[in-house]
Amino acid sequence: MGENSLTQVAASASSWDATNYARVGSFVAELGQAALDLLDPQAGEHILDVGCGEGTLTKRIIERGATVLGVDNSPEMIAAARANGIDAVLLDVADMSFAAEFDSVFSNAALHWVLEKEQAARAILRALKPGGRFAGEMGGEGNIARLQQAVDEEMIIRGYVPPVEAKNWYASVEEFAAVYEAAGFAEIDALLFQRPTPIKHGIADWVMTFRKGWFDRAGVPQEERFDLAAAVADRFGSNVADYVRLRFSMRKP
Repeated sequence: MGENSLTQVAASASSWDATNYARVGSFVAELGQAALDLLDPQAGEHILDVGCGEGTLTKRIIERGATVLGVDNSPEMIAAARANGIDAVLLDVADMSFAAEFDSVFSNAALHWVLEKEQAARAILRALKPGGRFAGEMGGEGNIARLQQAVDEEMIIRGYVPPVEAKNWYASVEEFAAVYEAAGFAEIDALLFQRPTPIKHGIADWVMTFRKGWFDRAGVPQEERFDLAAAVADRFGSNVADYVRLRFSMRKP
């Protein structure tokens, strides 16, 4: 919980505009189908969707016959998910206290926003029943490196200092596996791959949606953001974002 839920424990306390996200960020759920197929939800299962966002992929799990609970730490996203008929609760993944309640856990485009990664991994493990599986996808090592550089360069030109603290956890396969193995997971399988992603609404809209928190933290006034985002799009020079994804599956012993 943004990229979809790109809304989990972000390194920013900024709110999300769920309507704008649904418009500009619809590609996140569309491209999350492969991760959902990896989970392979079964009819009758009780499944936890970590970083459910507005619930697009959650609904697809329900359509397969499973009972699903969505969690996200964005009030705006939870309101949108509930409006979509999703059973969803406002909760940070790292703060979850579920105990052996779920047959499987799913997460798409959310865990790279979770900086308390070790705590989150333990919470996910604890939520699963013995033998339960966890599968999903997140931003991986090198994700949007060129695009973020363009954002920061344009901010600096305008006299704004990009935040110095971490904004995302874009893990390598080795780092990701080490965190989840230490938490107690087994049969960990992770794959890092480049996925150049066309942004149909344009890079400027992407910046306004997915770097809102970044601008908030740098103190960029609202009235300057549109021009800044347009300059980032010009500097980047393409509507194809340099996405890198980490897709994974594992099991609780």
